[in-house]
Amino acid sequence: MRNTAKLATAVLAAGALTFGLTACGSDKDSGSSDTSGPLVVAASPTPHAEILDFVKKNLAKKAGLDLDVREFTDYITPNTATEDGDVDANYFQNQPYLDDFNKKRGTHIAPVVTVHLEPLGLYSHKVKKADALKSGATIAVPNDSVNEARALKLLAADGLITLKDGVGTEATPRDIAKNPKDLKFKEVEAAQTPRSLDDVDAAVVNGNYAISAGLKPAKDALVLESAKNNPYGNFLAVKKGDEKDPRVTKLAKLLTSPEVKKFIEDKYQGSVIPSF
Repeated sequence: MRNTAKLATAVLAAGALTFGLTACGSDKDSGSSDTSGPLVVAASPTPHAEILDFVKKNLAKKAGLDLDVREFTDYITPNTATEDGDVDANYFQNQPYLDDFNKKRGTHIAPVVTVHLEPLGLYSHKVKKADALKSGATIAVPNDSVNEARALKLLAADGLITLKDGVGTEATPRDIAKNPKDLKFKEVEAAQTPRSLDDVDAAVVNGNYAISAGLKPAKDALVLESAKNNPYGNFLAVKKGDEKDPRVTKLAKLLTSPEVKKFIEDKYQGSVIPSF
């Protein structure tokens, strides 16, 4: 059994409320000076918590690191919990997502080290190839702005649609210049995209949610994001000012060790790609 603490939805909500009540009295531009005790890290279950669990069981003790891994299934609470100090760090996101989150929510989360890439993929229970999608087919895409834009770029890279020139990380279906198959788009929460596969013709699914749903991105995706020059690598992050916490620097070193690289390559077989 994995020694991973799971927070219930009610606890997560309470943490978010605590942030709202205490943020006004905190120094947002500096991190915590207390580096005693275990390093508490919020992480998505797959593959982030799995990678952290490997570190905890095989590398942390020798490095003198007491690691406490806590699983979160959404993309919001890990950052608000880190901002609030309920956790010391998080590991689940990429730079475009973090930039958007900090801007919109006024948080002060900063990246420490990039660990891996989870290629975004297009999946379907109804067709075997992307070009087999029929005219008017419905595709589910994540409803957060960064991952929706990323999904549309994936479809554009495969020639299913054409986006307007200069479209960046906030593209929406309104930015589609050409749509020869008259594809329809259904916006759903990122975590729900795998579950939508029975209700739509295809869905663009984040790598961690694909793996959690039993999909094998390297094998099952109709279209898979390229790792070359990809800005969506996932990293360890902390509240600004905590980057030099000795516990954080230890974890950063362990997460980019040869042992972790081999673990990722062996366990995920190309569905998760080391970024170091």
